[in-house]
Amino acid sequence: MKPRPVISGSPDAAASEVIYEAASSATIDNPQVVVAPSEPSLGAGLQAAGGCHGGKAELSRAAEAAGNGELMQKLSTDYPLGPHDQPQSMCPAFGSLRVGLRMRRTATVLSGSACCVYGLTFTSHFYGAKRTVGYVPFNSESLVTGKLYEDIREAVHKLADPELYDTIIVTNLCVPTASGVPLRALPKEINGVRVVGIDVPGFGVPTHAEAKDVLAGAMLNYARLEAGAGPVPAPKGDKSGRPTLTLLGEMFPVDPVTIGRMLEPLGLAAGPVVPTREWRELYAALDCAAVAAIHPFYTASIREFQAAGRDVVGSAPVGVEGTAAWFDAIGEACGIPVRTVDAAKAPILAATKAALAGSPIRARITLSGYEGSELIVGRLLRESGADLRYVGTACPKTKWNEADADWLEAHGVHVEFRASLEKDIAAVESFEPDLAIGTTPVVQHAKQKSIPSLYFTNLISARPLMGPAGAGSLAAIINAAAGNRGRFDRMTQFFEGVGKDHTSGVWHDPHTLPQKPKAGKPLVAAKTSVTMEDF
Repeated sequence: MKPRPVISGSPDAAASEVIYEAASSATIDNPQVVVAPSEPSLGAGLQAAGGCHGGKAELSRAAEAAGNGELMQKLSTDYPLGPHDQPQSMCPAFGSLRVGLRMRRTATVLSGSACCVYGLTFTSHFYGAKRTVGYVPFNSESLVTGKLYEDIREAVHKLADPELYDTIIVTNLCVPTASGVPLRALPKEINGVRVVGIDVPGFGVPTHAEAKDVLAGAMLNYARLEAGAGPVPAPKGDKSGRPTLTLLGEMFPVDPVTIGRMLEPLGLAAGPVVPTREWRELYAALDCAAVAAIHPFYTASIREFQAAGRDVVGSAPVGVEGTAAWFDAIGEACGIPVRTVDAAKAPILAATKAALAGSPIRARITLSGYEGSELIVGRLLRESGADLRYVGTACPKTKWNEADADWLEAHGVHVEFRASLEKDIAAVESFEPDLAIGTTPVVQHAKQKSIPSLYFTNLISARPLMGPAGAGSLAAIINAAAGNRGRFDRMTQFFEGVGKDHTSGVWHDPHTLPQKPKAGKPLVAAKTSVTMEDF
């Protein structure tokens, strides 16, 4: 094994925020006709609106004028844009909010427009958060005079109870960031409670997945400097004494356990998953043999690990080829002899190959999402036998997903980084898949075309993917969904002409419907009852 270097490094602030912009017209390299979007951009209204949604360019200029030019430059470097300005998805600050709300003994405070704070807290509770979210309100006067910063500082002092909290996280949303509210000036610690201030403006962070990295990176930076300054509380980690592999990126709970079992023959153990669930896990995450960037967009977090002297390995142990390449990379990063690595991976590859052969996927598929794991899911689908034509991800291309992109493209898959909704929909139109896996609007579009579809976040990424355990996990749900094409066709035929355009709305007389304004075929009244036999 390589000796593990001591955690050290110079202070380094981490910060960021979120918004949504227009996408470019969509085309896909495919012999079939590609339908480009004709709908106006979702960002058009935002560009035209004033106030706190005055447009990305205007807010960015305001932030620079308010002294946040260095912050904006750092965000643009960490989270580079793609063919279009920004994917159409939820407010990215939701990502950092969820990371904080999942941590034990952690208080979360938001500073932003009331409408934004309401939307974020509502969404966080919708997704299962059970904790209060603090809010520091403001008006034009308190924003301009600097009173907002004083109010935030007062709120943090009132919250800083070491009996309740280890950490307080304060997040600037768009308006405070654009106005230059200086969270970096807050005390780093009050009554033994850490204070972590971050900026997560919609005009600076493209996706909610990357906003998770903003907070994870800021906390790793704080923990790294703590560890470098002297002894820190012992984390609850692996008690075996084996060097650990830190796992970067949120995963299905079974996957870290599976990875841990695969690492045992190498003399390694699975370390914490970052983002962590409590502060002390950050120390254990930093004190590792190497880092596995399962999700490849955690740029700020990777910077902290590299500052601590840790090697970072991309991709993941998915499929046969993916698992083999990942084992080789881990062995090299940890200084493990090639013979040991080959002996350890042989039975795992055999089991994975058997699992794939026992659960083949026979369907043409398009895949898109915004979680960051789209490429490794694509590799698993392709090795499972799927005719995968397209993988679109809202996240950027990085050093850590380069190998996955190259592998997919070598196997005939079109890979689109920073994919827009228009691009994802164009892929569905172009490749005419048996199954479309994607975000909610992609799923909606596909179903309206009688194409079976599955929501990526809840139905695909929330399943085991790694090693032999993940090899056959997708086949049942995907084959079952792809086999529903006939049922979708019958449903479309049954409801055709009802519920859209001039036939939309609620009509009290089931035997009559309003007639089409222009000359045309008379409408047939919709059925008033439906049975399973109809499908």
